[in-house]
Amino acid sequence: PPAPPRGMTIPTLSYHIFPCLSSPDQRTAPQRHQPASKIVNLVPTDRSRGMNADYGAPTELAGPLQQRRALYQPRLPPCLQGATVRVEYGDATTTIDPTGAHAVAQAFPRTYGQRLVTFLAPDDTAGAGKAVDERPPIRVGVVFSGRQSPGGHNVVWGLHDALKAYNPHSILYGFIGGTEGLFANKTLEITDDVLASYKNQGGFDLLGRSIDQIRSSKQVSAAMTTCQNLNLDGLVIVGGVTSNSDAAQLAETLVQKNCKTKVVGVPVSLNGDLKNQFVETTVGFDTVCKVNSQLISNVCLDAISAGKYYYFVRLMGRKASHVALECALQSHPNMAYHGRGGGIVKTHTDGSYKQDM
Repeated sequence: PPAPPRGMTIPTLSYHIFPCLSSPDQRTAPQRHQPASKIVNLVPTDRSRGMNADYGAPTELAGPLQQRRALYQPRLPPCLQGATVRVEYGDATTTIDPTGAHAVAQAFPRTYGQRLVTFLAPDDTAGAGKAVDERPPIRVGVVFSGRQSPGGHNVVWGLHDALKAYNPHSILYGFIGGTEGLFANKTLEITDDVLASYKNQGGFDLLGRSIDQIRSSKQVSAAMTTCQNLNLDGLVIVGGVTSNSDAAQLAETLVQKNCKTKVVGVPVSLNGDLKNQFVETTVGFDTVCKVNSQLISNVCLDAISAGKYYYFVRLMGRKASHVALECALQSHPNMAYHGRGGGIVKTHTDGSYKQDM
């Protein structure tokens, strides 16, 4: 919907808990002294489902919207089209803040300073290189480590298609139950049939997630053992800031231990707080902001229609507040409060914003 007029009452959301009635004799209003467990049915979370859940099972798409969404074919940049890619090596990596370079170099003596890699457009004059059958098959594992965010399933889909294009005998393993599945070597082979009902769909329910960390010596050792037992050429960790930090530390450890598995971190997070000159934004941030902005705009219209309520909307995104600020720019509330520094952003009639501390 279009952005609501400026100068409206600030939006808010209220929450209500209604009893879940399972039989006719329960259809009476709950008493105040009744414990919440007797009047509210609690749905198990991903964390409680763990590795025993039926992850990866083909599911029927609920309706026309999901069915149409599954038909969408994401566009690839020219440099990633085809079975092979061309790369160009650049300068050595460094830190954004030069004063921290020494500390980072000490923490990552084997992986810090590696050269930057730029993907190039295919060179038609160079030929196709080796035939598909002559390329060695690749074994890769993928794990969800972080809060669920839109786009996670498409990362797995893209990995699967790229590996099969390189060599049809390549294998992609998904670790069931997040990092706990990685430690326990609980895997699911990703196939076309498995992916069919998860393409372009939100959530992490294809594989699930768990404790979201690979940090302690025991956890790192378990992850390395799994990589060695499966003879993995690569391990892809899908997650946000913390997950990618753990991925960097795991990569350093695997190099020190002469493990052949290469670790790749994919920035998938709704918070939008993992970005630099190479990462424009995290996967899922744009979708989350647009969905929230639509809901906020609807509440704004209700506010100016009634004219007698103050509404407050609390958004996800942690103290970085990127989601809150982006939604404020799209929906134009009277005021937006962000956690980092305790700042307040006020809306002006011309659409601009002023920050007051």
